Amino acid sequence: MSKHTEISSLLADPKIGEACTVRGWVRAFRARRFLVLNDGSTINNLQVVVDFENFDEEIIKKISFHACVMVYGKLAESQGAGQAVELLAEQIDILGESNPDDYALQPKRQTMEFLREQAHFRMRTNTFSAVFRIRHAIAYAVHKYFNDNGYYYMHTPIITGSDAEGAGEMFQVTTLDIDKAPRTADGQIDYKQDFFGKATNLTVSGQLQAEIGALALGKVYTFGPTFRAENSHTSRHLSEFWMIEPEVAFFDIHDDMDLAEDFLKYLINYVLDNYPDDLQVLDKRIQEAEKNMKKELRRPMGLIETLRFVVDNEFARITYTEAINILRNSKPFKKGKFEFEPEWGSDLQAEHERFLVEKHFKKPVIVRDYPKSFKAFYMRLNDDQETVAAMDILFPGIGEVVGGSQREERHEVLVKRMEEMGVHLDELWWYLELRKFGGCPHAGFGLGFERMVQFITGIENIRDVIPFPRTPGKAEF
Repeated sequence: MSKHTEISSLLADPKIGEACTVRGWVRAFRARRFLVLNDGSTINNLQVVVDFENFDEEIIKKISFHACVMVYGKLAESQGAGQAVELLAEQIDILGESNPDDYALQPKRQTMEFLREQAHFRMRTNTFSAVFRIRHAIAYAVHKYFNDNGYYYMHTPIITGSDAEGAGEMFQVTTLDIDKAPRTADGQIDYKQDFFGKATNLTVSGQLQAEIGALALGKVYTFGPTFRAENSHTSRHLSEFWMIEPEVAFFDIHDDMDLAEDFLKYLINYVLDNYPDDLQVLDKRIQEAEKNMKKELRRPMGLIETLRFVVDNEFARITYTEAINILRNSKPFKKGKFEFEPEWGSDLQAEHERFLVEKHFKKPVIVRDYPKSFKAFYMRLNDDQETVAAMDILFPGIGEVVGGSQREERHEVLVKRMEEMGVHLDELWWYLELRKFGGCPHAGFGLGFERMVQFITGIENIRDVIPFPRTPGKAEF
């Protein structure tokens, strides 16, 4: 096919009077004269002026909503408002017809729930095209940040024989016939006859393997798919999601917090600097959705204003104990408005996290030094013997986006913690050997990629920031 110009390039550097060819999908065809075209390279459309008297009527009839066309013409200054340039069509070819009566996405406002059921089409809408361009931008920025700062990208296994989180909510991987699974003498499934010779699962984290890399290469990061068989139907959970997990030798918990804050701000700044048009569309969407809401239910700031506020301010840093004290002395607690009582020894609930971020500090908050009772075995035990060097970063609207810790590098302490928590030492023999042969202080964190995309785009449901969401009962597309 002949060379064509992407609409994003054409609008960025328009050359009046120059002939060019564009391809895209029809967003509108007004008065059989003005063709609105979009090719996905930008949120912005190109207006094409069609003098239909110069074209075959059969061609004109085929120009319908979301038909795919190729247009050759010359660029001219626009005579109307809303765009600087337009294309004067000299030739139009139909690349793909569309029957607007049967097309699932009619040219009107659709609900997010309906669009979720039309995942093969929803990227064609302004909202979702903006979301997925920004998703790409954040992914690129992740790799750029770590590469520019001397980290090595490490691919960790998707199939694993260990549960890094200790939660047990994992998808099993097997080639055994589930109806005729071989059994041992005591009636248990004989996994020695399975493909890997042992029970295996889809990973919930690449952290443990990333520690191997950090203790050899110094600074590594992973960025890959992770899986959790949690039967949750909330707007904050997915069964398949992506995680970013840096791991750094010679880091303590304070270095870990510094890295995480700098990294998050970098990602937000990258999108602010490079994708302003997409952000403006999403910002306007939020404003329109909230204009009829009660004032107390609206977001305190617009999307772009919120993003700039986050990058322009230092994150608040408090201990878990300080967080509990703040919550217990708060007006909502004293008036009985919390559903869950904030108690030392219990994990913070979403309502607690949002109060700290949105009401008390009014900016992102890093909470550290959590009780060991509900944290993972690999987190370094503090001197008080009751808390561990763990940290979570809480963002407005979505709560936790980052969870990290300084790792327990002391072999004897790690063994004791694993025994206390019922973690099988024989399954993680290699993890223990890292502490016996040249172990050192090190730390890392995990960033839920979709949570970050949610925050930057302002999208309410996490299922709408991944192209094909996997949730309980849903594995379409």
